[in-house]
Amino acid sequence: MAWDLSVDLIKATVQLEQPLGNGTRTVGTGFLIESPTPDGRSRTVLVTAGHVLDRMPALQARIGYRVQGGDGAWRYDPQPLSIRDEDKAPKWTRHPTRDIAAIVIQAPDEFARAAIPLSWLAQDETFTRYGLGPGDEMMALGFPRGLSANQAGFPILRSGRVASYPLAPSSVFPTFLLDFSVFPGNSGGPVFMADGARRRPGATETQEVQFVAGILTQQVELSGERLEIGIVTHARFVRETVAMIDGVAPPPPAPAEPPLPGSTAASVGVHAEP
Repeated sequence: MAWDLSVDLIKATVQLEQPLGNGTRTVGTGFLIESPTPDGRSRTVLVTAGHVLDRMPALQARIGYRVQGGDGAWRYDPQPLSIRDEDKAPKWTRHPTRDIAAIVIQAPDEFARAAIPLSWLAQDETFTRYGLGPGDEMMALGFPRGLSANQAGFPILRSGRVASYPLAPSSVFPTFLLDFSVFPGNSGGPVFMADGARRRPGATETQEVQFVAGILTQQVELSGERLEIGIVTHARFVRETVAMIDGVAPPPPAPAEPPLPGSTAASVGVHAEP
């Protein structure tokens, strides 16, 4: 049976939320990565957009686990997640220049097994190796406006076309654009490619091309109007953020990326509802 990255990422993607005490809540998306400690011990890391956690002021958030019963039925089973210490200091690690956060969690065994390997995250050479560029289709997982695909709490899968050029190197172009409808609650979700029949430039045979390209962090706005274009931060910066947990500093940042002419970038991680 062919490997299906879409299903594996659906299992690894979770809703993050925190009630704000006034009848509203803030919502975002995260996904789980298996990243062993330097001495080889198993470890589960939750990755999301940095602003999702920044805007959760309380000590605990809720992480949307799902449980499968003996009859095969799934149910939504959100659990508390400690994100700040008693002094309200963040427990997560935040990338110094990109909107990405990572926090080590103690996940239930079923979810620890669902965490994806760090090796599935793309590097710059991944994009150049397969000649990826404008018009290529990628997919994204998330919880738009806090909605799930069903009562079991699985994320909603969307797709869109790469809408910018070039994609690499990430040191010069740390983000790229994806043409798809973006809503509050999507922020922090994985963006990935799962192409079962792609031919590498110069090759004669097709092969599976499956990898996590990055993380949805913002969307494009022009004069206050949402243009339904997502901003994806390269997976390289997810790797760097996870490495920072073990004290590995990221390389010096490149010059700041100029904004899109006439537009602004708006976060998509906050959703208030009654």
